[in-house]
Amino acid sequence: ALLGTLFCIITHKLNLTVGIIPSLNVGAGLLGFFFVKSWTGFLTKLGFQVSPFTKQENTVIQTCVVACYGLAFSGGFGSYMIAMDERTYKLIGADYPGNRAEDIKNPGLGWMTGFLFVVSFLGLFSLTPLRKVMVLDYKLTYPSGTATAMLINSFHTHSGAELAGGIGDSCGFDNFPSFGLMLFRNTFYFDFSPTYVGCGLICPHIVNCSVLLGAIISWGFLWPFISAHAGDWYPSGLESNNFKGLYGYKVFIAIALILGDGLYNLIKIIYISAKEMCNKSTKQSKLPIVNEVIDNESSKVLAEQRKRDDIFLKDRIPTWFAASGYVALAAISTATIPIIFPALKWYLVLVSYIIAPALAFCNSYGTGLTDWNLSSTYGKIGLFIIASLVGSDGGVMAGLAACGVMMSIVSTAADLMQDFKTGYLTLSSAKSMFVSQLLGTAMGCVIAPLTFWMFWTAFEVGSPDGPYKAPYAVIFREMAILGIEGFSELPKHCLALCFGFFIGAVLVNLLRDLTPKEISQFIPIPMAMAVPFYIGAYFAVDMFVGTVILFIWERINQKEAEDYAGAVASGLICGDGIWTIPSAILSILRINPPICMYFGPSLSS
Repeated sequence: ALLGTLFCIITHKLNLTVGIIPSLNVGAGLLGFFFVKSWTGFLTKLGFQVSPFTKQENTVIQTCVVACYGLAFSGGFGSYMIAMDERTYKLIGADYPGNRAEDIKNPGLGWMTGFLFVVSFLGLFSLTPLRKVMVLDYKLTYPSGTATAMLINSFHTHSGAELAGGIGDSCGFDNFPSFGLMLFRNTFYFDFSPTYVGCGLICPHIVNCSVLLGAIISWGFLWPFISAHAGDWYPSGLESNNFKGLYGYKVFIAIALILGDGLYNLIKIIYISAKEMCNKSTKQSKLPIVNEVIDNESSKVLAEQRKRDDIFLKDRIPTWFAASGYVALAAISTATIPIIFPALKWYLVLVSYIIAPALAFCNSYGTGLTDWNLSSTYGKIGLFIIASLVGSDGGVMAGLAACGVMMSIVSTAADLMQDFKTGYLTLSSAKSMFVSQLLGTAMGCVIAPLTFWMFWTAFEVGSPDGPYKAPYAVIFREMAILGIEGFSELPKHCLALCFGFFIGAVLVNLLRDLTPKEISQFIPIPMAMAVPFYIGAYFAVDMFVGTVILFIWERINQKEAEDYAGAVASGLICGDGIWTIPSAILSILRINPPICMYFGPSLSS
């Protein structure tokens, strides 16, 4: 609870200033170890007999803290929830078409807490039956979850507890125009991020190359091509976050690619699972865990993996339990949400809960590949569709509330799967992970609104002149207003391009499945390609640097690379993640660096 409160405050601060939240999983694992180890050491010195602090307990603490602070982000305290308030309404302007005074709901501790309680638990039940598929069968890396597990494992060895360390600030170099200012303006630069270099080391080569290919297609060709048609395809001179301009293409084309890949894989899993259920007499599954002949040298590694698999699969969470839990919570939520938001009718809430598991799968699959949790992007899907269905009479409030429903489910599901990966690598019980998530989510439903309320009462949150501008609040409200007018308000050719990329993602996946393995291993993954379409090319450059380092390392010493690449990657991710905490605390205290470099064109030019 104490760590959850600290991390909620950090998340709110980042959410209300820059609007981007880094993964704090590593910090939760480290501080959990530090506090409990300090406490048990203190009790031992007083003469009490204390049980050893295990890595499984460390993992459970980390899972609980992540679930708690996750609600500070998915709860929309810097996005859809603030977009409902009077200050955001006035910022956009009373004379702005579609911006009605009736579509206002100011933050309140009671309704915010109640809303979180009715929407936040469904994500935990939506994908639990697919944990084996995601972690064991597809072997998704979940880089932050893997790095956290390796950190926790290292703490619970004889020498590992002395190895924790951080990485210094890189002020100025995170915006270094490595390839020149023209490419820098198109987000092609190396930002010296240890986290994403580490992701490049830990993710398969095909994932990293797919991410870079997506960055080249979008920021190298597609966005410059569309920008050249400003004034024809969309009005020129629009702000960078206006959905009627280039931003609309970025968001919806990325969504189309993500849905094409995610829905294809979901249908594929359902088909294979159904086929296996109807054909139980066959001995070998189409989605095997690992079944290979090995030499003596590898027997220890395989024994360890079998042990992990056995522990991970031993505590089964029955499918009927997950399904009935989801249905029961959806029924409660469907009845309750229209009381909080009358504009969002019960049947629209029900439709949201029917399609949410598919989107949750897409988000968890994408997070496992690239470490990017794009829950806000999926929230925008719900926002736009529901706002367009409701129309001008209450569509803004209905869309924003639907965004909250969708964000909560897809974000919680991705966090749970990330923590399942950590639990798998630390030999932790799946049931204890699930219960820890439930407890952490319950704590977050109380702690997240309370910590936000501190900011809300102490500062003018959302004011353009204040320290907490909540930059995404205006964007979410404007998107809800755009949604009222429907798809016809999207820029020219946007829907056609979305349809083309959706079909393209499905065809590429078909090609990957139908071609021989020696060919399919070189075919890019559409889900990985989609992330830079929306985020930018800079992290693709970082990940590609990581994959190049790993490629050279493998050519020099294959065994050493296999043994140590994961540890090096985890060290980079953990070091960067640990620094996030003191950096955020310094920022909250408004202690800024005395000097910072900035790169731009020379004055003479």
